[in-house]
Amino acid sequence: MQLTITDQASKWFQTEMGVTVGAGIRFYGKTYGKTNVHKGFSVALMRDDVPKEPIIMVEKDGIRYYVNERDEWLFSDYHLTVTVNDSEVGPEYNFS
Repeated sequence: MQLTITDQASKWFQTEMGVTVGAGIRFYGKTYGKTNVHKGFSVALMRDDVPKEPIIMVEKDGIRYYVNERDEWLFSDYHLTVTVNDSEVGPEYNFS
């Protein structure tokens, strides 16, 4: 598993969610929706500054982005790239 946060996404999290150095963003799986590789499941996120059993964590601009062990089922075997759509409405998730 790999996790990439684009520069554009990092700026969005800082501007729209108000995250600052030392903050954390946790990605997790939720029912309903879809991704480019999943049907019936999609990605959600929440502000969570205290990672618990992360299986992957990357730091960008002093902010920790991660996935916890209990959500490995959605992310394992994939490279997740988080970016922002052209209208900057919110994050987009691309699995490869």
